[in-house]
Amino acid sequence: MSGFGIFREVVTSEEQLRETFGEPSRLVQNKSIFHLDKHCRNYIAQSPFLIISTADEKGNCDASPRGDAPGFVHIIDDHHLVIPERPGNRRMDSITNILKNPHVGLIFLIPTLEETLRINGKACVIQDQDILQKMAVKGKVPALGIGVQVEECYVHCAKAFLRSGLWKPDMWPEAGTTPDIAKMVADHVNLPGISAKEVAEGLRDSYTNRLY
Repeated sequence: MSGFGIFREVVTSEEQLRETFGEPSRLVQNKSIFHLDKHCRNYIAQSPFLIISTADEKGNCDASPRGDAPGFVHIIDDHHLVIPERPGNRRMDSITNILKNPHVGLIFLIPTLEETLRINGKACVIQDQDILQKMAVKGKVPALGIGVQVEECYVHCAKAFLRSGLWKPDMWPEAGTTPDIAKMVADHVNLPGISAKEVAEGLRDSYTNRLY
């Protein structure tokens, strides 16, 4: 447990967890299914946003957002789906992780709906043109796709969204009080000649001209 010396009491076993929280209910124990049924397909068809979690061969983790018009994820059959890889910052963290370790976790969201859909499985990086062309937007075909072999699907309860009030406008921060992202990026980059103004201009150009 090196590196955690700041904490005095650390849970190190599942037995300790169960002593605190107990066992899951019968409903929770049996809610996982192992294919994309009609309910999962309907959820994915209405979802404009997901988070994909990956890890490399050493277990270094990454979680990355993906978003587009509802239904942007292409379902092939009951066990396979494809996420289009749109232009980004070219770090390619998710893709490079998948090349080393195929295990992935997905969380799909639908605005205003507080329950999420979770899918676990294995992924590969595809270039099948007959599939990718079905996900073209504004005439632009994604260069790659993340193909996922579905191994587990289940609904995650709404408690995190209820606690956070994520979809409740009256709980949103006031305009002008959120972090200044351009300044945040400029300070993190910390390179001569890269100011918050330049970062803001670059972000604006990227968001306007390079979404697809």
